[in-house]
Amino acid sequence: MPTTTGTSVIPANPAIRRFVHWVADPGVTSVPQVRSRVRATLEAWAVPLEAADVLLLAVSELVGNVVRHAGAGRMRVAVASGVGWLCLDVADQGAGLPRLPAPRAEADLESEGGRGLLIVQLTAAELGGELSVVAREFGKSVRVRIPAA
Repeated sequence: MPTTTGTSVIPANPAIRRFVHWVADPGVTSVPQVRSRVRATLEAWAVPLEAADVLLLAVSELVGNVVRHAGAGRMRVAVASGVGWLCLDVADQGAGLPRLPAPRAEADLESEGGRGLLIVQLTAAELGGELSVVAREFGKSVRVRIPAA
């Protein structure tokens, strides 16, 4: 089970009101465990259902991608909220960077894989949000940021 490594309110940065994160070894059981923790956090923060659904879909897809593609190492999942926005960040120590879908891309309905990032990107965009990838010194971070309203 993922271990909680921090839950805190960060008053030094007024842009961030709430922040929680977990660090875990990526494994098949990580997906439902992390999703459950993110769901509980969003419920505790009284996040509107539409925004919560987008972030829960995103956490399932992004953690699933870490399990399938990142290999060894630790995974970090964070949820933050600020004035008017919510952010989900899934980081891993894998070397490869995911390819973000092209703007206006369409899902191949016959494909058995490779649609997760596109689906996350499209659902986030429907709310006025975005999907991004950040290369880090030791891995990468995939972030979904959406309006909180």
